Formats: sequence, structure tokens, C-alpha cells
Amino acid sequence: MTNNLLIENITKNVAFSNTELEEFTQLFHSKSIKKKEFLLTQGQICKFEGFVLEGCFRIFIIDKKGNENTLYFAAKDWWLMDIDSFMNQIPSNLNMQALEDSKVLLINKQDKMALYDRFPKVEKLFRIMSQKALVSWQRRLINNHSFTAKERYSHFIKKYPDIASKLTDKQIAGYLGIRHEFLSKIKKQS
Repeated sequence: MTNNLLIENITKNVAFSNTELEEFTQLFHSKSIKKKEFLLTQGQICKFEGFVLEGCFRIFIIDKKGNENTLYFAAKDWWLMDIDSFMNQIPSNLNMQALEDSKVLLINKQDKMALYDRFPKVEKLFRIMSQKALVSWQRRLINNHSFTAKERYSHFIKKYPDIASKLTDKQIAGYLGIRHEFLSKIKKQS
């Protein structure tokens, strides 16, 4: 059952009965995305919150100069969405691209709100997950402001070896906020 990974993920944070889990997971639908295809592009309204079952996604923006700046990656057992676009139903600034053939479970806003109404513990679940995501973003910001580029690269490779192995140097450089050429220099020194 494809929902087992989702069930394992949510029950790490909040206990649900089997009936609640069945109702919760029934509101997600599965979608397969081919390598290099987009789940979301800048300008679209994000109509989903997604959970990655297989594969890996790159979430990035394209700046005014045409540079791709990667905000994060979402691999198996990770969540992905544009929270601003999803919650406020405004055009997204983000692109979500599959780095390999991938499979996600998606839930729309209406169904998510229905879950909140039906099961108050779902709000607790998403609050806990939001807090964990915020901690992760905060740590990344602190690292970006206090680590050298070489230290950021080393930290990324150690923390996310499975993701790093799926990426090009250009994608890693975009995530670290450095030029591709500078990353090549760092790698030669290591």
C-alpha cells in the first residue's frame, strides 16, 4: 500500500486510530512525475500539499537575472508545497521539478481544511510539522550566515548524502548560494 510511508510519517508525531488513518489517507491522491517534469511552476497557484513517496524534487526560484536559486530539496518521506501560494491562493514564486522519476501523494486545500474540522489532532500534526520545518529553515539561515561556502558544502554532503548523490554540481551550488565554478574549486580542495 502506497500510503504506508505517509502513515509512518504522520504517526511519528501524533497518534491516530486506524479509522482516522484510513479517512486521512483517503483524501490524498497519487501522482507520478517523470524526471525533469514540473509539479508546480512560477505563476501557478499551488493547489496541493504533497508528500514524496519516491524520487526527489528541487524547489527553486528563478531570479531577475535568470539564475536558478534552490530553496530546498524534497526526497522520499519529505513534504513539499508553496505554503504562501497554497494558503493564500496567490500565484507561486516557486518551481518544483522532479530530479528523477517520482511519485507523490497530494491533498488539496479543501480536503485539508475538512480534515482539520473532522479531526482536531490533524491541526496538531501540521502545527508540529510546521514547527519542525521552521526550525530547519532557521538552522539553514544561521548556517548560511555563519558558515563559509566550504563549510556549507561539507555540512550539506554530510547531512544529506542520499540527496547529494542525485544532484548536479550546478544544483548543489544553487542550493548553497555560490557559483558553480566556486563549488568546483571547493571540491578540488577537499
